[in-house]
Amino acid sequence: MIQPFESQAMMRTAVLTGPRTCEIKRIPIPTPGPGELRIRIQGCGVCGSNAASWEGMPWTQYPLEPGAPGHETWGIVDALGPGVSDFKLGDRVTALSYRGYAEYDLAKASETIALPQSLDALPFPGEAFGCAMNIFRRGEIRAGQTVAIVGIGFLGAALTRLVSKAGARVLAISRRPYALEIAKAMGADELIPMDDHAKIISRVKALTSGVLCDRVIEAAGKQWPLDLAAELTRERGRLIIAGYHQDGSRQVNMQLWNWRGLDVINAHERDAQVYLAGIRDSIQAAVSGTLNPALLITKTFPLERLGEALEATIQRPDGFLKAVVAV
Repeated sequence: MIQPFESQAMMRTAVLTGPRTCEIKRIPIPTPGPGELRIRIQGCGVCGSNAASWEGMPWTQYPLEPGAPGHETWGIVDALGPGVSDFKLGDRVTALSYRGYAEYDLAKASETIALPQSLDALPFPGEAFGCAMNIFRRGEIRAGQTVAIVGIGFLGAALTRLVSKAGARVLAISRRPYALEIAKAMGADELIPMDDHAKIISRVKALTSGVLCDRVIEAAGKQWPLDLAAELTRERGRLIIAGYHQDGSRQVNMQLWNWRGLDVINAHERDAQVYLAGIRDSIQAAVSGTLNPALLITKTFPLERLGEALEATIQRPDGFLKAVVAV
């Protein structure tokens, strides 16, 4: 069913016009093309990768496209383009949509997933949850392993839950006491303050009889946690890089990586179908109670306060894990 487009129908959208500068503008509501649908957005998660655009890294070109870089959207289908038959008006969905800081966005029907009614009361930034599921899958984590998670934000907390439910022993490492409390609630077995490099290594050695960890997930996105994560990975162990390293190049201790024979995994996906598989898995995890969006999303901002949401994502004040923008 194709919905008529009224040329004067307008919507609000956020536009990043410069470093740490956001404007709310009114632009025409988009019309879905062949194979597309339009989503009346209920909310969009704020991803750590958005920080580069907000801070004004040298490669950023302003203004950004209206609604960008919001890509963790969910909402209600309100228009169908030609050829779309798998969805109906009113379906609640999550999608790979890339202009989500707005009242409406378009998505390919093939990159949209319906949400079950059991999740109707919950915010659901599907792309973010799918990312966590795919990192977990790439880690090849099994019961009985010892897994250190370096950096407990949204991803680290979600992964703590997934790893714990898989039957592995979780060592949660974070600089924030609040984050360690969350990790404990998510099933972490050991809580380690991320304060002193040598002290952390010594503690992990003591907890593992000197063997170190079968798997280490680096989820902080900074140089020191990346260095630390490698040091905590045992011989022939797997180092999984889940942090968003958006602020420049990194150096790695290749001598250590070589000597220990580490498997190093960049756990970020770019294939849309892999993303979608992770989102489907995350929906099942939410339905079963393994993942609870209400516990992992700690702050909601209106569209007009997107700048505050982005700042909170960078600064991570006490009590913060993840922000969403409600439209």
